[in-house]
Amino acid sequence: MSVSSAKVTTTAPFPYLGLLSLAGAIFVSVTSEFLPTGLLPAMARDLDVGISTAGYLVTVFAGTVVVATTPLAAVTQRFSRKSLIVVVLLVIAVANVLAAIAPTYGVLVAARILGGLAHGLFWAVVAAYSAHLVPAHQLGKAVAITAGGGTAAFVLGVPVGTAIGNALGWRAAFAIIGGVVALLALVIVKFLPPVEHRVERTAGEARVPLRRDPSFRAVILLCTVILLLLTGQNTFYTYIAAWLTDISAFEPGSVALVLFLYGGAGIIGLIGAGYAADRFPRKAFVGVVLLVMVAVLTLALAPSSTVVVLTSVIVWGAAFGGIPALLQTRMLRTASFRTRDLSAALQTTAFNIGIGGGALLGGLLLDGVGLGILPFTMIAIMAAGLALSLATDTMKDRRERHRLHADRPVGSPG
Repeated sequence: MSVSSAKVTTTAPFPYLGLLSLAGAIFVSVTSEFLPTGLLPAMARDLDVGISTAGYLVTVFAGTVVVATTPLAAVTQRFSRKSLIVVVLLVIAVANVLAAIAPTYGVLVAARILGGLAHGLFWAVVAAYSAHLVPAHQLGKAVAITAGGGTAAFVLGVPVGTAIGNALGWRAAFAIIGGVVALLALVIVKFLPPVEHRVERTAGEARVPLRRDPSFRAVILLCTVILLLLTGQNTFYTYIAAWLTDISAFEPGSVALVLFLYGGAGIIGLIGAGYAADRFPRKAFVGVVLLVMVAVLTLALAPSSTVVVLTSVIVWGAAFGGIPALLQTRMLRTASFRTRDLSAALQTTAFNIGIGGGALLGGLLLDGVGLGILPFTMIAIMAAGLALSLATDTMKDRRERHRLHADRPVGSPG
């Protein structure tokens, strides 16, 4: 069945199988992206590089996404969305296998660049896909289901990959995830409905450039909020394994369990986001960002207490678990239909500037100041993102009140 958000009707059955297959694809893609996070110490030892140098593999991956996503999205705009997902998943599978057999750090960087190219295009397509499958009033629910794949990556993908890496070596972890990605490509072929994403124009109607679309300014502001939040998050989270073993009191073998608790708690946040995104999205967003900041501050102030650290990690995971879904739903509602795919590409770019920039900033601070500064830096950057979001919402409300006042007939009450 071929549908678009402009044609979806409320009588159509909710596309659970299609959305769950998308969630599965997101699961393997996000697991592939963040797999090095729990394996950095082992990778650094095997490749004879420093922890910060190994951490730059995350920066390289994200940097590739940043540079390539929007151009690739523009070039492939006329191709089938479903076919593109299958192709990029197969490329991600190949990139992981190449990483598994990489003899040197340089070859591993090349494998991560290939994976980043595919990952960027993957998200440019997937970020808008659910909006083509469901009507607007079901968008929050649909995004929450697909975002469940990302949460599951932190619940199972990264922790299990870390455990495999500790037991069999980091190369085995990359090889196994490569095989799983290939299997998910087959699932997409079987269960994901195709969609019609192209905008039909009437005769003589000119194509409107993205920058001239009325929603463009709001999209850019939201991308800036995304960039700040993700930069803050990944300044610390990229090096969480090293922080847990060097600053806190955890053994290397227990890091996978901590990551599992973090990801598992994210399920709670994701379920909450699916409910809140269609009811009170602004209040929910402010609440979860504040909760993340409080949890990380508590963790940073009491690193020697295992109970405090574990509790803070769980709260952090639960709160942050809902943030990506809330941001994605907000983007889909902010962008106009004709610019939705390119706005999704810009969103992906902002996410990955944050991911890569956070990993880079964290590595520089680690080398220059030490691991202990990372959680405080994360809090400061996320506070800036929250402040921008609140300011943007305030300006939007003022413009709306001004418009309503201007449109009110003379002599009407109020």
